[in-house]
Amino acid sequence: MPKDIELRPVVWMGDSKKQLKKMPEDVQKQMGGELYLAQRGDDPPHSKTFKGVGSGVFEIKNDFESNTYRLIYAVQIGIRLYVLHAFQKKSKKGIATPKKDVDLITRRYKEVVEMEKDFQS
Repeated sequence: MPKDIELRPVVWMGDSKKQLKKMPEDVQKQMGGELYLAQRGDDPPHSKTFKGVGSGVFEIKNDFESNTYRLIYAVQIGIRLYVLHAFQKKSKKGIATPKKDVDLITRRYKEVVEMEKDFQS
C-alpha cells in the first residue's frame, strides 16, 4: 500500500484562480493535474523554469485550439505552493511573455516572499 503523500497547500494570488476558471475545461483539467503533481513534489511534464523573477518559479504551458495558456507558480518559498498568475498569451510577437504579465508575476512573487517572512516570524 502506498504511503500517504503530504500535499503542499496551494495559495492563489490575486485573480489567478478566477483567470484559470475562464480557460477551456480541457486546459483547466491539464493544469490542475500538473499543479497536483507539483503539490506532491513531483515535476509536472509540461512545467519548465520561468526565468527572470526568482528561484523556484515555474510555468505550465498549454497550447489548445491555436491559443497558448500559461500558469505561473512558485514552490521554493516556504511550504506552500503559490499560483502567481494564470493567463492566455495573446502576444503574436515571438515566445516572450508580455511585459505586463511579467511585471504582475514579479510583483506577486515579491508579495509572496514578504508573506512568508511574516508567516515564519
